[in-house]
Amino acid sequence: MILAAIIACEVGFWVAIVAGLVARYAYNRPKLGAALLLAAPLIDLILLLLVAVDLLGGGTASWHHGLAALYIGISVAYGHRMIAWADAKVATRFRGAEPRPVLYGAAYAVACWKDVPRTLLASAIAAAILGGLILLVGDAERTAELLGFFPILGLIVGIDLLWAISYSVWPKRAPAAAG
Repeated sequence: MILAAIIACEVGFWVAIVAGLVARYAYNRPKLGAALLLAAPLIDLILLLLVAVDLLGGGTASWHHGLAALYIGISVAYGHRMIAWADAKVATRFRGAEPRPVLYGAAYAVACWKDVPRTLLASAIAAAILGGLILLVGDAERTAELLGFFPILGLIVGIDLLWAISYSVWPKRAPAAAG
């Protein structure tokens, strides 16, 4: 059930974003668009409530519950950036706005380093949710699966840190100009 809820919330997240952008650009209704875009964080709250209700109702934690915590952490930490990216793409396509520049070299490395704190925030949020669920349920047997997600969160942060380091050492090069 929780896996279906995660999928539904992910679909709902992108439906809210697309509907917000369509309202903003296709129908020239910026306030409606903003309201629909604000629905995205509410979807995270719904997922959190579903996970808590499932566990408090006697459910045993599975990897789905840990995935829900990770999804919420990423959505909160990266959600604004994902929405801004989609908004810029739609503005470029339908309003003739300048496309965002493609980053190379030091600028790309700096962008990678800016992601490290976001990833730390996403992992911290996921860890807080996992810890809160463990404490809320108060049954080590039923929540044992959630403990396995803490090393995964550390691995995610480590990979993002290595990504930033690698592009600092070996900068991303611009493609060669076609001759």
